[in-house]
Amino acid sequence: MSFFVHETSIVDSGAIIGENTKIWHFSHICSTAKIGRNVIIGQNCYIDKGVTIGDYCKIQNNVSIYNGVTIKDKVFIGPSVVFTNDLYPRAQHQFNKWEITKTLIDSGASIGANSTIVCGVTLNSNCLVGAGSVVTKNVAEDTLVYGNPAKPKL
Repeated sequence: MSFFVHETSIVDSGAIIGENTKIWHFSHICSTAKIGRNVIIGQNCYIDKGVTIGDYCKIQNNVSIYNGVTIKDKVFIGPSVVFTNDLYPRAQHQFNKWEITKTLIDSGASIGANSTIVCGVTLNSNCLVGAGSVVTKNVAEDTLVYGNPAKPKL
């Protein structure tokens, strides 16, 4: 095995884990998740089926990444960041027509602690999301945003 998984973590059969990746305490990596090389996944993280994470990413403690999220290379995700994947969440959808809304986090993006990324947005390369933000719209390349809702700042 060319990657490290702490004994308290679960990596489901079918998950693809890249070389030199480290998965720390109490994390769960679901089947069909694809995690790149040299990634650090902190404790108590959940990586859903169908999630793709690029190379050289750092995912801090208590992060949930749900199906429909794609994360490119060299992305930083701060502690307790949450990604959603349903624009109209319900315990039960009328006619069972639940649909995943995709989200893209482009290379070099950084997301501060306790932020929420609402599905359907793109965080373009090298953008920075300030801690505690709620991102509801696309974020331009090399742009700092923060607040609720997150807005560009100078």
